[in-house]
Amino acid sequence: MQKTVSFFFLFLLLISCKNNTQEKEVAQEKKSKVYAEQYRPQFHFSPPEKWMNDPNGLVYNEGTYHLFYQYYPDDIVWGPMHWGHAISKDMVHWEHKPIALFPDEHGLIFSGSAVVDKENTSGFGADTEVPLVAIFTYHSMEGEKAGEKDFQTQGIAYSLDNGETWVKYEGNPVIGNKGIKDFRDPKVFWHEESQNWILALVAGDHAKFYKSSDLKDWKYLSDFGKGQGAHGGVWECPDLFPLKVEGSDEEKWVLIISINPGAPNGGSGTQYFIGEFDGKKFTSDQKEAKWLDFGTDNYAGVTYNNAPNEERIFIGWMSNWDYARNTPTKKWRSAMTVPRRLSLRKMEGDYMLVNYPLEQVDKLTSDVLESGINVPAGVSKTLNVNGLNQSQLNFTTESKDFKLVFTNHLNETLAFTMDSKNNAIILDRMNSGKTGFQSEFGNKKHHMPTGNLGNASYEVKVLLDWSSIEIFVDNGLYVMTDQVFPTEPYDKLIIENLDNKSAIKNVLIKRMESVW
Repeated sequence: MQKTVSFFFLFLLLISCKNNTQEKEVAQEKKSKVYAEQYRPQFHFSPPEKWMNDPNGLVYNEGTYHLFYQYYPDDIVWGPMHWGHAISKDMVHWEHKPIALFPDEHGLIFSGSAVVDKENTSGFGADTEVPLVAIFTYHSMEGEKAGEKDFQTQGIAYSLDNGETWVKYEGNPVIGNKGIKDFRDPKVFWHEESQNWILALVAGDHAKFYKSSDLKDWKYLSDFGKGQGAHGGVWECPDLFPLKVEGSDEEKWVLIISINPGAPNGGSGTQYFIGEFDGKKFTSDQKEAKWLDFGTDNYAGVTYNNAPNEERIFIGWMSNWDYARNTPTKKWRSAMTVPRRLSLRKMEGDYMLVNYPLEQVDKLTSDVLESGINVPAGVSKTLNVNGLNQSQLNFTTESKDFKLVFTNHLNETLAFTMDSKNNAIILDRMNSGKTGFQSEFGNKKHHMPTGNLGNASYEVKVLLDWSSIEIFVDNGLYVMTDQVFPTEPYDKLIIENLDNKSAIKNVLIKRMESVW
């Protein structure tokens, strides 16, 4: 009898082990298919499925970077907005979290920001728990459909468990609307000099600033921008912050404003202003628009609050409202740019906003695909590179005229050109793969003015993922970001050195590890 029981338990143990093995194999197979779909970015953030747009609530707290984002969980096209949520310890590897904020009786949850209320000015804190406070736009679809103009208001919510769960303030909305059609996207920060919370939001064609001592009661301060910058479309997603000028103790204030349409290469884009802020009013003598990125796919970007060492870390939505709803992905739609550090560079008395990938992005590089490649003046060289579609390319050169052509066996081409005659960077995706899903996507080359680069050498960094290219020239002074959808991965690089004097030396191409 004892032997029979022993065999019986051994049989159960074997069945259990077999079932566990099968479950693990199924789980592994399921995992291998996630983030392996055609065009799925491998080192850029994208949602597990469905629609995503603007980054929201970027905040660092207790060792965790939070990325909230506009999210529609029921389809891959825009719909009733929620706040999706992900967290990271290093800004490149992300853990998906449950939806943070859902629509309610006040409306959908549009874009906004989040702060760490260290002094519990809001009174939301309990015991030793420091509250995170989210500030967002309510959008009433009923009000919009009824033809009302006050259908957007501002609300707040708080979390006492570092963003895991949220409670909406019972006194919402905290900022009402006096008949402004586009009244949204609040970005809040603590202003030490005035000992107030400062809120910037956009109202159609300009920005408005408010102050509060408790994040609940807000007082209007001032306007900016009705007669400055680009006005080809609605202003969106403001962000105001101070930055030190590179290599000095000089400090200026930067105001980021996204605009749609009206960007230099069509559709959506992000402009910025350099000026001063005295706790009440932002002023700038800048009349013409300056652009953070001349590609067509970096929009609605904002920066982290409370980042370590007061770093100004930026993430943008890697798409464009011209074609965002039509891109040829099936399970998910949209991704974010790589995280970038912002800085100010002073050039001939003018201030330029520089954006460049964080060091953590470089740490994703692994296998060397090509190294030590030299291309003499006036020479073209072709490289067959397995893994080119998930790579980082670097070199430093004095050549002011060259072309990099990424291609495949279908002769689909993505071309990046430095053109000294016209003082321009040109990015051409017209024959890059799938472009016919929307008329604006592949209808023209994208241009960025560079000014005179002179005789000095400068760095070129290119990040190529499965459906995007990010180009950083002169350590982020000139930046272009575009989506691309090649039918087959690019696996060949043609380097054409069109300069008749200077060589391109030590081209290095490394594989980028998947963050998933």
